[in-house]
Formats: sequence, C-alpha cells, structure tokens
Amino acid sequence: VVMDDPESIARCSNKVYLAELLQRQKIPTPRTVVVHRENIDALADQLGFPMALKKPDSAFSQGVVKHQPPEELRDKLSEFFSESELIVAQEFLPTDFDWRIGILDRRPLYACKYYMAPKHWQIIRHAGPARGKYGRYETVPVETAPRKAVSIALKAANLIGDGLYGVDVKESGGKFYIIEVNDNPNLEAGVEDEILRDELYRRVMEVFLRRIEARKAGMPVS
Repeated sequence: VVMDDPESIARCSNKVYLAELLQRQKIPTPRTVVVHRENIDALADQLGFPMALKKPDSAFSQGVVKHQPPEELRDKLSEFFSESELIVAQEFLPTDFDWRIGILDRRPLYACKYYMAPKHWQIIRHAGPARGKYGRYETVPVETAPRKAVSIALKAANLIGDGLYGVDVKESGGKFYIIEVNDNPNLEAGVEDEILRDELYRRVMEVFLRRIEARKAGMPVS
C-alpha cells in the first residue's frame, strides 16, 4: 500500500494532462491555453499580459514564470520549446495568497493559506538575493475555510485518485480557481498540522491501516 501512487504521480506531474483534464471536467481554472508552435500568435489575445508559463513537468513553483513584456514572449517560449513541444500558459491572477486544501481518501484534511514571498508573486523565491525565501502561512479549520474552495478542491482531487493531495486554489473577484493538484503535498510540523496536530497524522495512518487490512482480506484496494 502506497499513498503517493504511480498513477497519481503521472497525472499530477504532467501539467498539460492536468490542464486538459480540468477543462474537460469544467473545473474552474484561470484561462488556460496549451501552447504549441502553431498557436503562438493567438496567445496574447487569448490571455493578455502578464501571463504565467509552465513547463509540463514543473514542480515546487520551478519551471513556472510570469511573463510581462509582450516583446519578449517569443524568446521565452523558444526557451521552453527547447525542452518540450507543449507549454501551459495561464491568465495571471494576482493574489496575496493561495489556498492549499489537503485531501485524503476523498475527504478534506486541512486548509492553509500560503502567502506570497515578500515582494514576489510566488510563495517561494527561486532566484536573486532572497532565493529560498518563503511567504508566511495561516492554517485554518477546514470547516471555516471557504466552502467553494474546499468543494472545487475536492472535485479536482477526485479526478486524480483517492490518495493524499494538496490542491492549490486561487480566490479572485469572489470566485475560486484551481491552479494545480499536487500529489506529494507538504505536511510540516507547525504548518499543515497546526489545527489538527497529531490527529492529522493519525488520519493518514488510519487510511494505510484500512487499506492494508482490506488487502489482507482479499478486498480490492486502490
């Protein structure tokens, strides 16, 4: 029995697959375009500036750039195309924080606000003198988190599987949008467990135990 199963890894780590899956299932996301060499010319009209560009295998906010100057768009796309034939481009929604909704076994587990790093547009800086600097966090009971945020996070995670996921949700203009589903979310002492404490880890272990017992009994286990 494994929690971060191979199928979840494959689905979450492919940003093109994830973008198309969410669009197909009508899960709210920022305006998103899967970019290839033939549709570059329409990109600016579709998304405007700034926009976020993501490599298909980007993770931990790496391989994601916010593109501001229109005249430099082709150069940045060419750089990305040297590594992949497809790129995910998204409308940029500026927010002070992203919601991270933890989902375990198709149920909400925790809710955190991950604030952007100081004077930056991501929760962590990957370059410059402040490289490695994180924004602050705020963990709240799932019951007091916005219902719509939890609801769409659960819908998105359920498309991936029944493991442990961290779903990133943006709140903008009173609406909620899925940014991505992470198959290997943080569970750090004093952060995601700030509300539930040891109960959070007990719930994770209970899922392992239930699945182990089901397997021993010859019952199907996902």
